[in-house]
Amino acid sequence: MMLQIPDVLSPDEVAHCRAVIDAAPWVDGNATSGFQAAMAKNNQQLPQDGPAAREVGAIIVQALQANPLFVSAALPHTILPPLFNRYGEGMGFGDHVDNSIRRNPATGAQIRTDLSATLFLSDPDDYDGGELVVDDTYGSHLVKLPAGSLILYPASSLHHVTPVTRGTRTASFFWIQSLVRDDAKRALMLDMDVSIQRLAGQVGQADPSVLALTGTYHNLLRMWAEV
Repeated sequence: MMLQIPDVLSPDEVAHCRAVIDAAPWVDGNATSGFQAAMAKNNQQLPQDGPAAREVGAIIVQALQANPLFVSAALPHTILPPLFNRYGEGMGFGDHVDNSIRRNPATGAQIRTDLSATLFLSDPDDYDGGELVVDDTYGSHLVKLPAGSLILYPASSLHHVTPVTRGTRTASFFWIQSLVRDDAKRALMLDMDVSIQRLAGQVGQADPSVLALTGTYHNLLRMWAEV
């Protein structure tokens, strides 16, 4: 399941985040790459343990936790601290699949990466190229979203970033361990939640049909959740 989540950050929040990270020092993006990714990767990255990454990462996580669509779609167990990358002219990132396990630098715990997320911090008009291309069973999907919007997709997907030919593409990227590991089951849970909210808007939250569907939703979550 691929899902676009608009307006995770407001324009004012995007402007503040960009002011903080643009003023910080950047390093070679291979600082956090695995062996295979390092062969395909050409970008810059904000040091993940620096004050700018920590400050802006906290803003992003707080916004995600308050976003109903993100919570419903991801069913997050753990959100890894957001990282930040920047692509200038001629930079890109070839085909790769994200690591299945990553270490949470805040806790040292090993985290299963069920979902990958990219939060765009540059508007599409600011650069040419730089599309995120995600391949799945339905083909290739080109993603280039407004600043403040996010794309969520299975971390097992083959994906790449096309070379930037003008301007600079700045984004945050991170991974989520979901309460529900299986992508098809997460998609079903999202569909059910959307249906519950739509039905509740029509007949009221206390209607027996809404209560019954809500009960089914939570029973499925009890069966499928890994905590």
